[in-house]
Amino acid sequence: MIIKKVTWLELFYDLLFVAAVSKASHVLLHVEDETLSLETLGKFVLIFIPIWWAWVGQTLFVNRYGQDTVPQRIFLIIQLFFVLIMTASLSVDFDANYLPFLIGYLGLRLMTAVQYHYAHSRESGHLRNTARYLGTRFWIGLVISACSLFLDSWLRYAVLYAGIALDIILPLTGRRILVKTPANTHHLLERFSLFALILLGESVVSILAVLQSSTWTGQSVGFAALTFVLIIAMWWQYYDNLEKKVDMHIQTAGQTIIYGHLFIYLSLCMLAASIQLLFLNKLHYDLMLNLLFGSVLLYFASTTLVFHVYRHKQHRLGVKHLALLTALLVCFYVLDIIIQVPNVLIMGELALFFAVYARITT
Repeated sequence: MIIKKVTWLELFYDLLFVAAVSKASHVLLHVEDETLSLETLGKFVLIFIPIWWAWVGQTLFVNRYGQDTVPQRIFLIIQLFFVLIMTASLSVDFDANYLPFLIGYLGLRLMTAVQYHYAHSRESGHLRNTARYLGTRFWIGLVISACSLFLDSWLRYAVLYAGIALDIILPLTGRRILVKTPANTHHLLERFSLFALILLGESVVSILAVLQSSTWTGQSVGFAALTFVLIIAMWWQYYDNLEKKVDMHIQTAGQTIIYGHLFIYLSLCMLAASIQLLFLNKLHYDLMLNLLFGSVLLYFASTTLVFHVYRHKQHRLGVKHLALLTALLVCFYVLDIIIQVPNVLIMGELALFFAVYARITT
């Protein structure tokens, strides 16, 4: 398999998405009366998915057709402008900034569709067929989402996300075509892991927020130290698996990596927000536990799925390992529900869970 390297422009492209992800994550910090409403949680997910899918669209194009040429640089630079527009529009008050958000998102997806048409005119064989399939099908979602501009209230969002949902589903329905031009697994995992590293950095920012939000006491320093242990354990588990356990020569459409990482990314953002909310005691205790342990469970399940598919068979986790890790997480959750424990102890439990997870999987 040819090793495709990540270009400097791709890394710069990711850098602009850092701001978008950060603004989406901050939606979770809007807590009222110690409650994080389902509306706020849903708003975070609905803001995050277009960001993720816009990034995925360009990443997959580069994975199959990317060459560091002047035309492709121009395409990518134009997309950077739309990223800026979309990022500037992100806020809790989604209605007030709907138009610039729509322009930014549609501009990104439009440029990706145009790139596929450009590739179709230059490629042959299966690569040409794949470019034609994706280039033509993505216009359907684009047109549907664009129609939301002429609507109001909840209908606007229903149409917008109907187009996005169709856009996301179309590669799944065309899998028989896409597998004939398999994704470059090495490049794909490298791109998605780099983006995961960016999101992991959000948790580091949360540690800084914890230390800056109060005087340095034994509790705040201990909380920050345990959070740092948790983040290091997560990093160790994820990237050691990537470097040592994964078979980079597996050739598929890459859809387990693509769709599995949506849940990894969501859980990383939720965990970063949970760290601040836990330390500041902004949420009701039970709600805090549900958000925190739900984020960890989502991360554990999604990373287990993604790495299970791509691990060498001898390195795949057995049922006893999964049972042990699940039991450990459930025991901590039940204990904390029965007995209200300090936030430092909760963070210590999660740090221990991720340390065990890293030890077992690496």
